[in-house]
Amino acid sequence: MHFEEDKKKSIAELGRDKELRQRALDWLKDVSRKNYSYHFNWLGRPIIQFPQDIIASQEIVWNTRPDLIIETGIARGGSLILWASLLEMMGVEGRVIGIDIDIREHNRTAIEAHPLFRRINMLEGSSVDEGIAAKVKEIASGHKRVMVVLDSMHTHEHVLKELQLYAPMVTAGCYLLVFDTIIEFLPDGYFPDRPWGRGNNPYTALQEYLKTCDRFELDREMEDKLLITVAPGGYMKCIKE
Repeated sequence: MHFEEDKKKSIAELGRDKELRQRALDWLKDVSRKNYSYHFNWLGRPIIQFPQDIIASQEIVWNTRPDLIIETGIARGGSLILWASLLEMMGVEGRVIGIDIDIREHNRTAIEAHPLFRRINMLEGSSVDEGIAAKVKEIASGHKRVMVVLDSMHTHEHVLKELQLYAPMVTAGCYLLVFDTIIEFLPDGYFPDRPWGRGNNPYTALQEYLKTCDRFELDREMEDKLLITVAPGGYMKCIKE
């Protein structure tokens, strides 16, 4: 009991430490220039996430036990394997759906060859295509506990549309994870070759969406204890049906 109480107190202190939070942001800014998130694998596949967010995702899945995890953005498939491995370990009869506008053949082949592929469905097409979303919604209707992860195109317009299409599929008690909200807190011009940046990113889209939806609340404790995360403000728990 004392362990959990002490932990909560320490986490709250981290959240209040503005200087430490700034140092964490400065560190993240510097290592991201070295493609830090590209350096890690999950069970053999590149995952393209910070280790801190991987651990946070594991805690969330363990605590909420979704039987369907929907992720927009597949890339090399590491996150799909992460979700599938967690469901497998927990003994949950669950599925993972991955959506990407371009599933490159070498990535598809490697994902399909993975021992955990039996838990995964991949859909090729834009995540904001209403036909794709309708297919996912039909699958989701057969599941009791649904989690959604948004990690594809990072522009405001695209993520806002994803939120409108997929956030309603999240079930009460499960999570909506919006990755790369960190873009809003990085310097202007940090992504000179990308269509997103400050004022035009997942964070701004999520803030706009939350003005019209009261089903989600920020998991502040998760954010406070992470300090280093690509998803500040993006760990959202669904609190209403």
